[in-house]
Amino acid sequence: MADNNLLTKVLSLQDKFASLQEQLSSPDVMSDMKKYVQLNKDYKELEPIIKAGLEYKKMLDNLASAKDVFMNESDPDFKEMAREEINSIEAAIPGMEQNIKLLLIPADPDDGKNALVEIRGGTGGDEAAIFAGDLFRMYQHFAEARGWKLEITDQAPGTSGGYKQVVFKLSGDGVYGVMKYESGVHRVQRVPQTETQGRIQTSAASVAVFPEAGEFDIEINPADIRKDLFCASGPGGQGVNTTYSAVRLTHIPSGIVVQCQEERSQIKNAERAMEELRTRLYNMEHQKYLDGIAAKRKTMVSTGDRSAKIRTYNYPQSRVTDHRINWTMYNLPAFMDGDISECIDQLQVAENAERLKEAGD
Repeated sequence: MADNNLLTKVLSLQDKFASLQEQLSSPDVMSDMKKYVQLNKDYKELEPIIKAGLEYKKMLDNLASAKDVFMNESDPDFKEMAREEINSIEAAIPGMEQNIKLLLIPADPDDGKNALVEIRGGTGGDEAAIFAGDLFRMYQHFAEARGWKLEITDQAPGTSGGYKQVVFKLSGDGVYGVMKYESGVHRVQRVPQTETQGRIQTSAASVAVFPEAGEFDIEINPADIRKDLFCASGPGGQGVNTTYSAVRLTHIPSGIVVQCQEERSQIKNAERAMEELRTRLYNMEHQKYLDGIAAKRKTMVSTGDRSAKIRTYNYPQSRVTDHRINWTMYNLPAFMDGDISECIDQLQVAENAERLKEAGD
């Protein structure tokens, strides 16, 4: 049965949507970039709600017309056509209403942002670093399939392969809204490359995903930053190790330190280091938001608890299990090759169910 209250809620937003359209075309707003960015963000958040609401209204109007034909038409063929249309529309309406209810619930304000991802080898020594490298390649393939751009900001290679730590930026449409589910401890069970007696070992790597802070999300006083230059290390040719192109930034009030050495240009390294610093400072505030929803969402989806064990990768059984939603897949090679969409889809379904429950409480 149609939910008239739902339609009223959506249509009540039309005036605000029209106002945003008008403001965005105003010369005064276009000259104020900070205001323009915020208004454009509000507009993009409302657009799918208005579109879904108008489609829903059209569907309800069609349903009313079909019922009218069915009740008043004497031609049996027309009545049959009307009956089929009624059945079709009534079957589609609950799904449309569910979608609109989700759209009306305020989403994570940072879902549309790019993401900064940090992978660290944890317990397990060299094997943990190798596993961190495996996770990086998994995300690399996933990003390629999605058409996202991946840029490494900083890396510390492991002694036997992989990474002790690797930090990279993912750019694309709604990256953080997808990648936020990867924050936490990832555990691997397998025979390490460094194991000579064939014993299965458990190791771990931690993944932290941050929404990238935009230029207008946070203001940093230049006087609060200490900038150090040093010679880059690692691959890249002779010039990498002989010029002071690598940049380290220290935010004195918070003690946060970031560095970038992946570019040959000191200027580009400084720009990317500043992006990361801005993001990490912004996430000190974002963490409060994550902590706020953590208590409500029992599945630990999209929370700030990055110390929680979220997933196990069992190589002997070719099994990957996500512990937040008890989801299991028995095709570990495909998963490690970047085929992680099904798991993330299930996490989104679980979170949407909890968001709907929160809205109903």
